[in-house]
Amino acid sequence: MTIEFDNNAPIYIQIMNYIKKQIVIGKMGPGDKIESVRDLAAELQINPNTIQRTFQELEREGIVETKRGLGRYVTDEESTIMQMKKEMASELLGRFVSGMKELGFAEGDIVALVEGAVQSDTKDKEEA
Repeated sequence: MTIEFDNNAPIYIQIMNYIKKQIVIGKMGPGDKIESVRDLAAELQINPNTIQRTFQELEREGIVETKRGLGRYVTDEESTIMQMKKEMASELLGRFVSGMKELGFAEGDIVALVEGAVQSDTKDKEEA
């Protein structure tokens, strides 16, 4: 696991976001085992307490489950994963729309640009 840490957010949040993204894009699937606290801390060269806090928060959100004596696993609840995916998409879209409005685009122009980008992407994939 490779994460580029920045100083703008706590490390445990950055790790949480990384793990969530890996789940949403399918690199970690429902029921997959997650590395141990010790292994992940060594790999990322950070304090094990930071990893522990990350896992506690992920468990509190229902994204990770602890199976006593076996370790931690990605939830099997597809609805939890889908909800997380929708929340991430909504946050991304919100930042995009805000940025476009800051640039002076009206809502109709933003919609037209997005539709054009989607059509262009679809066309590019069909030609490939």
